[in-house]
Amino acid sequence: MWKSVALALLLLLPAGLSAQKIAFSFDDGLDPLAKANAAHLNSAILRALEKNKVRGLFFVAGSRVDSKEGLALVRDWSKAGHAIANHSYAHLNFNNSNISLDAFIDDAQKNERLLSQIPGYEKRFRFPYLKEGNTEQKRDGFRKWLSSNNYKSGAVSVDTSDWYYDLRLRKWLENNPKRYPSSFRQPYLDHLLDRATSYSNLAKQVVGRDVPHVMLLHTNTINAYFLADVVAMFRAAGWQVVDHSEAYRDSIYSEKPQVLPAGESLVWSLAKQAGVPGLRYPAEDGSYEQSKLDALGL
Repeated sequence: MWKSVALALLLLLPAGLSAQKIAFSFDDGLDPLAKANAAHLNSAILRALEKNKVRGLFFVAGSRVDSKEGLALVRDWSKAGHAIANHSYAHLNFNNSNISLDAFIDDAQKNERLLSQIPGYEKRFRFPYLKEGNTEQKRDGFRKWLSSNNYKSGAVSVDTSDWYYDLRLRKWLENNPKRYPSSFRQPYLDHLLDRATSYSNLAKQVVGRDVPHVMLLHTNTINAYFLADVVAMFRAAGWQVVDHSEAYRDSIYSEKPQVLPAGESLVWSLAKQAGVPGLRYPAEDGSYEQSKLDALGL
């Protein structure tokens, strides 16, 4: 059904309007020592990217992969031509008052040492949970560290709750181990397109134009099942899937919003700085999606 709806929407676009652009990025990593099917999930995500000729950007949290087996899965991304980047080692929440600037810098450096020898490593940093500091000293201090160490933007423009859909999917699979979770497919696709459309509209409101977007996803079970469908859905809806390097060339990714607590989607932060009313916080959370999945019995 989504194909026909997406085609109808595409036909309504004014002639000559350039396609919306989106790049796909993935956070965290899979731990084979904690998740028995980690290699299977990793391979499924990589097959979906290869099938759809998409180059991904993988922000690795080192503690998730710090083993021979875990790093082998990261290298599989590298061998497939995808970029590897820094997502901190311990996946600390920088907005936590107990996490100091020095501790966060040390953690980022530890992860860089772990990942920098892997081919395809890029000096881009993405904050865990998209939290960029709860004080001016932490926010600006880490920005200074990133700049002095030649890190490029790892910002997100389209945040999602794929992690929550994944949580619900895995719970469903525990109760239905022999069934294929086809009932999750359409709600998940709808969620991602809704979030992309919402942030696209917010960008137009705040900066006066659409931007090439970078979407946040995770290396998780739901993307192992449905990532190929996700890419096909966006293309059918008129979005052009681009490499992250093209998206990050846009000037919006050089912006440094002066908001506290810092973080969330870059588009959200710019909207917060501009005083746009009605912004939900956290920008994406499972509570926003719970009733939808409850109503579907998922």
